[in-house]
Order: sequence, then structure tokens, then C-alpha cells
Amino acid sequence: MVGGTVKENTVRYVQACPPPPLMFADPNKIKQAAELITKSEKPLLIIGKGASYSQAEGPLTTLVESTGLPFLPTPMGKGLLPDTHPLCVAAARSRALQEADLIVLFGARLNWMLHFGASPRFNSNVKIVQVDIKLEEMGNNLIPAVALPGDIKAVATQMNEEFQKRPNRFKFSPHSSWWKTLSKKLVDNQQNVEEMCNDQTIPLNYYAAYAEVQKAIPQDCIIVNEGSNTMDIGRTMLPNILPRHRLDAGTFGTMGVGIGFALAAAIYCRDHEPRKRVVCVEGDSAFGFSGMEIETMARYRLPVTIVVFNNNGITMGLQDDMWDMVEKSGDLLLNAPPTCLAPNTRYEKMMEAFGGKGYFCHSPTEIRNGLKAALESKEPALVNIMISPMAQRKTQEFNWLTKSNL
Repeated sequence: MVGGTVKENTVRYVQACPPPPLMFADPNKIKQAAELITKSEKPLLIIGKGASYSQAEGPLTTLVESTGLPFLPTPMGKGLLPDTHPLCVAAARSRALQEADLIVLFGARLNWMLHFGASPRFNSNVKIVQVDIKLEEMGNNLIPAVALPGDIKAVATQMNEEFQKRPNRFKFSPHSSWWKTLSKKLVDNQQNVEEMCNDQTIPLNYYAAYAEVQKAIPQDCIIVNEGSNTMDIGRTMLPNILPRHRLDAGTFGTMGVGIGFALAAAIYCRDHEPRKRVVCVEGDSAFGFSGMEIETMARYRLPVTIVVFNNNGITMGLQDDMWDMVEKSGDLLLNAPPTCLAPNTRYEKMMEAFGGKGYFCHSPTEIRNGLKAALESKEPALVNIMISPMAQRKTQEFNWLTKSNL
């Protein structure tokens, strides 16, 4: 059947179903939501992947900029408004979630990624305005003060119209105590990240390596990001400027999907946007799940640039000297932690074996040169970056964020 042929005049084409009609929210509920926003002292908009699916970037940009409200994107909601937008508070995420007294969810759901809306991660008295296309999602984990079932693009447009027709146009004060709190946290966190980016001790930490990746990749590239710390840190270190340009493990947290995502994105780009690049940033353990798909990339000459953050293990590994000691003990199986991988594994050699390009990097200069060559090449390429096996995320302010590691 796969290799068979048929006469063209016998092919039956079935028309696609028409798009569903746009679903608007109850206008009275829109007014209630607007009243809650205008009376809130610490409001926060959360922009989720549902807003991305709805292609709601236009009305959401108008809403954010006309009201001056702080917003927080979820990983798959990144880029609807640029991560570099002055009203984006992603760098103060923990503080924003913990203290907000009103949260408007645009296609974001209170699942594990948003800690189910539970205290102490959220203000125990927080009020929720929930905008979602699915009725059955309303009230999941927290009963909303206002439920706005409907198409997110349509509902955001309704909210804009409600604010525009009011005699006193609402604008949240940039001099409010809430903005002062968020701004201070933004500056503090950015300073901490800058310090780690500037620490170029070899082997590098995550942030110093990511700083070079961030500077090298095109702003309009499709970013695929997967791993544990590699993905978590990548969500802040790899900003998205355009909507629907990021793919990661998402709601289900499934490892091993990154290389497949990159393949699909590369085929789309080849057929529709040939100048756009796909950059796939993987942790070494995440790469291990489906790394052999690089043979498919090489076979079809798909110019994907894969970056592997190699720390010799799952979350963390062993330094070379410690690995040597374990080897000399005579029983690797017994003495090497099961989360360790063989040190300095040359993943780039796999890509070279299939005809692609490979680059092995330790220093910022090597990363810079390797990425430049990879991105200029029309071949699939793999940049293997060695980082410290003990490298971790930045220290978290609240103990519940890291208590699983204690």
C-alpha cells in the first residue's frame, strides 16, 4: 500500500470541516472581570498555551499595553508578547504568583505547572478570573471569582472593548507598591543571573553556557528545549520574541520528545519558511531518549542545530577524577550512582558518523565558534557543550521550590 499507485481521477477528496464559530463570554461577566481588575491592588495576567492556540497575541498585546498590567507567560505561552517586554515579570515569577491578589488566566490552567493554585505558592486569598475554551476546565482546583468560557482571542477583545468604553480609562499605576515589589525582584534576579553568566570558570555553569547560546541563535528561530535543569533554565535564558516559536516538554513533562519536535519543525520550515532555523537545546539525559533520530535528520539533510548540555549525568554526574576513582574501585555497577553517565561522551561524533557536523566545546569561545559554524551550515549539526557535573539552577528564595532536593 505504501509503494502503490492509483489513477488520479479515482482519488476522492473530502472537504475539511468549517472552523467552529467563535465563542464569546457573557457581557455581564466581562463587566464583573473588569471591575475586579480595576479594584485589584496586585493584579497579574497569566498567558498560557491556550492563548497561543487561539492566536490571541493581537488583543492581548492591546490589553496589556492599554492597562499597564504585569503579565507572566507559561512556557508554551511565551512569545505572544515578547519575553523582553517591559511588562513581562517572568524573572520575578515566584514573587508574582505568591503575592498577586487577582490572577487572570488566559488559556493557562491551574495544573502542576502552576502548582494547582495552592498556598504557599499562591496567595491563599487570591481571586481567579478564568478564560478558557473548555467549560469542563472551569473551577479545576480553584473556583474562579469570574468564569469566562469562550475563545480566548474573542474574550480578550471583549475585555478591551469594556475598558475602552468606560468614562475613566483604566491604567494600572507604574508607581504602585505592586510594581515596586515586582521591579525590585526583577532587578535582584537579573543581577544574580548576570553574575552566574559572567562566571566563566571551566567547566562552565548552565548560565554561562546559556549566555553564549542566547547570543548566537537568531531571534526568530524555533526553539526546542528539553531536559531537567536544561529546560527549566532555558525557559528564562532563551527568550521568545514571536508566538508559537517554542516547543518543550509542556504540561505532561515528557522527556524524549525534543528531537522529534525538532524534526517536525524542520520539515515545516523547509516547506513553508526555508530561511527560519530550528535550534534544539537538550540535556544529555533527555537527548539519550531519542538521540538516534539524528540519523533521520542527516538522511533528509534537515539543517537542525542541536545543542547538548552535557553534565555527565541525569540532573548531575561525576567529575572526571571522581569517575576514575570509581573505575579503580573495580565495581562500576555497585559504586557509580545510577544517575551518572560516562563522562565526556562525544555525542557530536554520532552526528558526524551520519554525515552531519559536530562540535565539542568547553569554553565560551569554543561555544561561540561552534554555534556560528553550525548555524551557517546547511547540514544538521550537533554542538556538544561540556558543563560542570555539579552545575545547578540558581538558589531559590522559597524552600518549597527546592525541598525535593534536600
